[in-house]
Amino acid sequence: MTVSDLCNRELIIVQRDETALKAAKLMRKHHVGDVIVIEDNNGSHIPVGIVTDRDIIVEIIATDLDPAVMTVGDIMGKELFTVKESAELFWAIQYMRSKTVRRLPIVNEAGVLVGILTLDDVLALLSEELLNLAKLVGYGQKKEIRHRP
Repeated sequence: MTVSDLCNRELIIVQRDETALKAAKLMRKHHVGDVIVIEDNNGSHIPVGIVTDRDIIVEIIATDLDPAVMTVGDIMGKELFTVKESAELFWAIQYMRSKTVRRLPIVNEAGVLVGILTLDDVLALLSEELLNLAKLVGYGQKKEIRHRP
């Protein structure tokens, strides 16, 4: 399975010069914990950063700065980790762990933003797969009882 199979393609994006307040309002409106900061390159969205709800709290609110003045460019991380949509999912999980990130923008071969893979997405998939395996154990036991009373 590739990250393309699991990533969310409904993205909330902002330009670097948008205010942190606007980013927070977008997060609330769309019920997400992050916005992806992009640069527009002839109509293509190139990811340059990510801002999370935690970034806004820790960098702006907790330091008594004004979220209507501070921009997402001011608080986004210095380094953005992305993965190509063709990457294998379990490799991407290891990559997330090695970089200690919970959110991973997904790009195509040209570096254009196409989705995001989050820890929540991965946990939902893994818990579903574990549940299916647990059911398999139960089905095996029932089959054994039917065929060997």
